[in-house]
Amino acid sequence: MSDTLITVIAIIVAAGLIFVVPLMTMADRFDSTSQAQVEAIVSDFVDEIRTTGKITVERYDKFLENLTATGYTFDVAMEVKVLDENPGKKTSQTAKDKIGENVYYSEYTSQIEEILNTKGVKNLKTGDIVLVTVRDKDLTLLQQMKQFAYKIVGNDTATVVASKAGMVQ
Repeated sequence: MSDTLITVIAIIVAAGLIFVVPLMTMADRFDSTSQAQVEAIVSDFVDEIRTTGKITVERYDKFLENLTATGYTFDVAMEVKVLDENPGKKTSQTAKDKIGENVYYSEYTSQIEEILNTKGVKNLKTGDIVLVTVRDKDLTLLQQMKQFAYKIVGNDTATVVASKAGMVQ
């Protein structure tokens, strides 16, 4: 009786090792590949904004389309820190071309999308800072498998996330 029990347990463990471990390895590779792809897409988008000094509807739609092509659904958060020179305040610096201090105010995703929908383009100037963060909304296969495996131990919050910031040249 004990030999059959040990044999059944050995078969279950072997089946788990034969099927589950390779599946988790492949899912991990897919997530790693997707992470690299999303980082490249976000980096290209921010670099394009930095060099051209504007966000257009076409570029933004192409950015969203490239993200969707990865097979995931993403939450996109954009922030533009607009340089607002305030010449009314005195400064302790002795630069001839600078009268006051520089102050930044932020515009966020909804405001930027509203400008893009009405005007078609969001123009930026030198010194403005652009920050784009992309976060995966759905659970990946690896996350689902980890959640199943870690129900007893805890939970894992790994997601496909990319963030890039840059100053407009």
